[in-house]
Amino acid sequence: MAPTLLSLGHGYSARALTRLLIPQGWTVHGTTRNRDKAPGLRAAGVIPHVLPADLAGPLSEATHLLISAGPDAEGDPMLRHMRDEITAAAPRLTWVGYLSTTGVYGDHGGDWVDESTPLTPGTRRGKWRAAAEAEWQAIPDLPLHIFRLAGIYGPGRGPFAKVRAGTARRILKPGQVFSRIHVEDIARVLAASIARPSPGAIYNLCDDDPAPPQEVIGHAAHLLGLPLPPAEPFESAEMTPMARSFYAENKRVRNDRIKRDLGVTLAFPDYRSGLADLLRRAEDGEGEA
Repeated sequence: MAPTLLSLGHGYSARALTRLLIPQGWTVHGTTRNRDKAPGLRAAGVIPHVLPADLAGPLSEATHLLISAGPDAEGDPMLRHMRDEITAAAPRLTWVGYLSTTGVYGDHGGDWVDESTPLTPGTRRGKWRAAAEAEWQAIPDLPLHIFRLAGIYGPGRGPFAKVRAGTARRILKPGQVFSRIHVEDIARVLAASIARPSPGAIYNLCDDDPAPPQEVIGHAAHLLGLPLPPAEPFESAEMTPMARSFYAENKRVRNDRIKRDLGVTLAFPDYRSGLADLLRRAEDGEGEA
């Protein structure tokens, strides 16, 4: 029987995984809260389910489960609405993946963290994610794999549009670095985990080069042959509360486990290779970078 994936919250990363699985003969069900997105999912080969929808049928067919939907102050929304059904299905599922965030580690003053680092989230979103991880881990017999994602970029989510438009800024905060991950490397790691399941495993998904954000913007401008965007001190820069909150935490994230345990070789091990790929795709007409 062909493997079947139920993707709860079928977003950017889940779509990248789908592009790997469907050509291999997988059946993929994906949920969305936006009815307007259903035709696009169907065109990509995904069976769409617009929430609130009865997912008993897709869950009964699923061999694999991917959770991308974000939690809120009340916990994980999928568990809130179908915990009993997921608990009942747990023993027959082959693999379950939960997409979390490296924000669960909190601030480490630029030091390195790995999967054994205690969770000390400082932001509201990080606390919600840590609580949601614990909710999923508490389900008996669930073959759960947790993936803690760094900042995601990829086609349609690169810095080039803002640099071209002249709206990009280089925010300067001494010592600040961020870890990143190309969406296609996320898909590669998830596919590798599906092929080599290890229930209970936790993986950091990031590239090899934590870097200051102003360097990334500057390199994007260099690739486009445009002037460096203006530099602004973090303290005086006008930013939304959410944007400012990202700078509240500073850490370097290790990714040794995905290489050692899953045999993953990153296609985009640093932002330079990733940005070059996005620009090439844009120039080849594969989408705006």
